[in-house]
Amino acid sequence: MSRSRAWPSLVAALVVLALGALVAMGVGQALGLSYEPADTPPAAVSAVDLDPLVPAPAIATIDVPAGEQVGLAASAVSDALTARGLPAPTVGVATGGADLTVSLVPPFADSAEAYRVTTDGRIVLEASEPAGAAAGLYALADRIRSGAALPADGATVEPRLGLRLVDSGSVGREADPDGFATGTDYSLNTDVVAGAVLPEAPWVDQDVVDEIDAQFRQLVQHALRQGYNGVVVPGFLEYVTFSGVGDGHEVYPQGDPHVARAEAMVAAFGPVFAYAQEMGMQVYLLTDMLAVSPPLEAYLERTVGGLDVDDPALWSVYQAGLSELFESMPFVDGLMVRVGEGGAVYQAGWDFSSRLAVTSQSSVQAMLTALLETASAHDREIIFRTWTVGVGAVGDLHTNPESYEAVLGGIDDPHLIVSTKYTMGDFYSHLPLNPTLETGSHRRIVEFQARREFEGFGALPNDLVADEAQALRQFLAANPHVEGVWNWTQDGGPLRAGPMTLYLRTGFWQMYDLNTYGTARLAWDPDTEPSQVTGDWVRQTLSSDPATASAVTEALSRSREAITRGLYIQPFAEQSVKALGLEPPPMMWIFEWDIVTGDSAALDSIYEVSRHDLSSAIADGAGAAEVSAGMRDQVAATSPGAWHSPELYRSFVDALDYETDLLATLAAYRATILRHAQWLDTGSATAHDQWLTAEREYRAARSAHVERYAGDLDLPAYSFTAADLGSDRADRDPAMAWAARGLLLAVVVVLVLGFASARFPGAAALRALVVAATRPWRLGEVPAPTTRTDRVLVWALPAVVLVLSRCVYTWFAAPAHLVATLGAWLVLAAVLRRVVRGRDPFHLWAALGGVVLLRTVILLVALVVRGPGRYWFGFWTDPASRTAYITVAFAAFCWLFVVVALVLRRAYGLGTTRSLGATLLAGGTALAVIAGGVAAIGLERALTLWNDQMALLPWGLSRILGITVHLGIPPSSAGVLAVVGLVLAAVGAGLALLGRRRSVVA
Repeated sequence: MSRSRAWPSLVAALVVLALGALVAMGVGQALGLSYEPADTPPAAVSAVDLDPLVPAPAIATIDVPAGEQVGLAASAVSDALTARGLPAPTVGVATGGADLTVSLVPPFADSAEAYRVTTDGRIVLEASEPAGAAAGLYALADRIRSGAALPADGATVEPRLGLRLVDSGSVGREADPDGFATGTDYSLNTDVVAGAVLPEAPWVDQDVVDEIDAQFRQLVQHALRQGYNGVVVPGFLEYVTFSGVGDGHEVYPQGDPHVARAEAMVAAFGPVFAYAQEMGMQVYLLTDMLAVSPPLEAYLERTVGGLDVDDPALWSVYQAGLSELFESMPFVDGLMVRVGEGGAVYQAGWDFSSRLAVTSQSSVQAMLTALLETASAHDREIIFRTWTVGVGAVGDLHTNPESYEAVLGGIDDPHLIVSTKYTMGDFYSHLPLNPTLETGSHRRIVEFQARREFEGFGALPNDLVADEAQALRQFLAANPHVEGVWNWTQDGGPLRAGPMTLYLRTGFWQMYDLNTYGTARLAWDPDTEPSQVTGDWVRQTLSSDPATASAVTEALSRSREAITRGLYIQPFAEQSVKALGLEPPPMMWIFEWDIVTGDSAALDSIYEVSRHDLSSAIADGAGAAEVSAGMRDQVAATSPGAWHSPELYRSFVDALDYETDLLATLAAYRATILRHAQWLDTGSATAHDQWLTAEREYRAARSAHVERYAGDLDLPAYSFTAADLGSDRADRDPAMAWAARGLLLAVVVVLVLGFASARFPGAAALRALVVAATRPWRLGEVPAPTTRTDRVLVWALPAVVLVLSRCVYTWFAAPAHLVATLGAWLVLAAVLRRVVRGRDPFHLWAALGGVVLLRTVILLVALVVRGPGRYWFGFWTDPASRTAYITVAFAAFCWLFVVVALVLRRAYGLGTTRSLGATLLAGGTALAVIAGGVAAIGLERALTLWNDQMALLPWGLSRILGITVHLGIPPSSAGVLAVVGLVLAAVGAGLALLGRRRSVVA
């Protein structure tokens, strides 16, 4: 037999190496970690020096103009006086000679809310409109409750920001212990009326409507007292019949229950929400776009070919619905629209939902042009939220001034208001202020969140007043078009995956009411001293005792330090980071909102960014716990009897106990993960010992935290499931490294023996494996052995090595990975065995086994350093080693198919065409089976199962957002790959048949 030539195979080797290099470059671009210092604003500082407490004014009678709006405001003054221990005053209309007289006078300022107060024995409040009279009364009530002196110099007072919105709070939500107990309900639906909806006529439950009505009135009255003048309520499609489209029955055919239900909803909830307008608040409805229902989608499919969001014909349908809404609910001042989130997780349990469809510059412009045309015709407003969160071509509209100008710069309409979060991203600390709020010519409002979802979800003391003051002052100095705020009292994040606190109703909601109060005070006067705002709130809400109020205010002034140091790893948080093709938030190690993560992608990246200041990063954790403990001691030292109620004292102290315990636990965990990563990086024995010491402290603290707070609905234990998954695998790294070394040594011995010419049982099998691994073009020249030992060893040895190496690679903890990997090999081997049926399979097993050994050596070399943890550390953080490994590893993967084709042609004489066809048939079948299995399971479910076992990406991704959604992986990907596999298999089968016919003819 002539010797086979090597050069074609060497050329093939170069080709697959080039392919590997291209793949490595692509992976590097997708996963590359980069970071640069972020323009984080300095920590807001506010000295605690409260104004002295002054006696409440003696007001026995109040004279007000007629009207329920002003009358409600007068009741706030009455309540403030009784809270200070004085009798309730008599409130009358035009009685004359009252201690407090409210008069309507000719206009003296631009704002309808302007007022002035004078005193000459009696207090006189003058305003030109009921809105101003009510605003003045609410301000006087606030001063009385705060123990502050009343304004009496006759100066005109008007709000700096004329639009001050709140969300709908906890309206329509119930304190469901069973629903909150698991802490895993990550629904994001904020609907307030779904609980009243019935599946058939009369469509709404009036008793539930009455409950919602009472809750809404409570919210409106509280918001008015704090200084707000508008409310945002979710809703749109549920109130629309599309009677203005065609003959009125084109979207919803005659008899469609959507029509009767919408009419019932308007009749039931119109009076509920109209109450806000009657009391002087503006009302905006909030919807995601595209908002859809099944009949509406079907209509759009029939008329405009689907959800073509660039087509004015589509938007004409929504224009008709919006016009109908304004006519049927005339108290609605406008519609707020969001385009960056949507889908099933936002559904209310009925058939209204939303689609992430408005994702291009042209579609946003088409939408706003249409909606503004309708709003203008009705003299209403459209509030467009820039929260596009990376979706589509306008994904950075929220934070990029250039994108903002490109998308919105050409729209000039006085009915448009643009609403934007004040931070450059979501409501995290350490983020820069949002630069888009300093640009543009549109009317702007600034979004704030009182119940910070990423910072304990309102369970932790978190005084944001100074931070918000700093932000507002900067925006107002830069942009004269900023005219309002929108404060979220309850919204943001999952509804039931946190404390069971419902604003104004359940739990220690007062903890975040501070921020709601502060936002309104700052919107009236951004130059107000933040600590005085906090002190006023403390006096009103917790204690009017001077010493107690000062102590609590001082403790709250340190709350931001505890939060920003304890919940964030500062060297990482103050960098602008890009990884996995995304911009990770500054927290990362704690995921939405209470999942302490254990994935290597996040933790290794955090270490890489923080390594220059590792000692400080670790020390901050313990320092934050010390700050919290100091706050706790300061508050606990006050007398419960000096508080407005002992329950408030107990709740505050309990919250600080919780925070101290939590931050101490997190401090131990951050030391654990950072020292482990340091050991992976450096191999330092000191880092190894520090890691194990910190881990012992963490496990003890974690157990105590969970035991203490598990099942607590007000102060729920954080979730350490993901952290424990990561820690368990980290603990195995040293053992896996030694296992990899032993296995690599064994494989090297096998290869050395295979090169030897000595005769021993199994020698022929080893020689064949070595030839296949090193010179596969010579494999056909190796004679087939006659002993059973060789015939078994040639496949059994590679199989054992394959299984053991992949077990080591997965810490013996990821059976899903093994099933996929080994399943692919088994399918490939089975198909190829079928191809060479009736012939001796020895050379086939040798070819496959040789490639297994080659690929295993490559893998084991990467694992021997410090186990799989070091492998993934390099993958996430070291571009050079990642590129080198992927180049070689992917080339070895491709080399498998080169070797298969070689052995089929050289050892089995199938010919070039038939060998290529058989190789494609085997590879395509393996791909189709594995991808088809994943598709049958569901790509999201399969990725979740795999990721839970490998701990590579945040465990919470699939629980909240979904891995496929977060990474932009089409859900159909597995099915598409299965089809590709079938096509390759079919092409391969065709080539194999063609090659066989040619050989027969020849």
